[in-house]
Amino acid sequence: MKKPFLGLRTTIYRVSDITEAKNWYSDVLGFEPYFDEPFYVGYNVAGYELGLQPDEKNEAKTDGVITYWGVENVEEKYNELLVAGATTFEAPTEVGGGIIVAAVKDPWDNVFGIIYNPHFSL
Repeated sequence: MKKPFLGLRTTIYRVSDITEAKNWYSDVLGFEPYFDEPFYVGYNVAGYELGLQPDEKNEAKTDGVITYWGVENVEEKYNELLVAGATTFEAPTEVGGGIIVAAVKDPWDNVFGIIYNPHFSL
């Protein structure tokens, strides 16, 4: 019998300037990374890993995979991300059951999703 997946552990965004990206993500997350090396910067976001890896070419990104980070107020956080320099990818939308999602592109063209889900619990 196969063992089940244990759930999301890490999302990694590739960035052309890891120092600039670390500063940007530290600002939008509201705290500093727990791991900070030239080859990887890691944040513990409520028990989940958000990682930054350098990619000097900042090669093409896929828009087909989105990680949604939980927030209490999607509209407010969405506007904060835009003010911080992100661009619109998916405007805040209720998708049913009181669940609201939105997504932006960070300055390195990574899709950064946010979600309010009143039904989610760990």
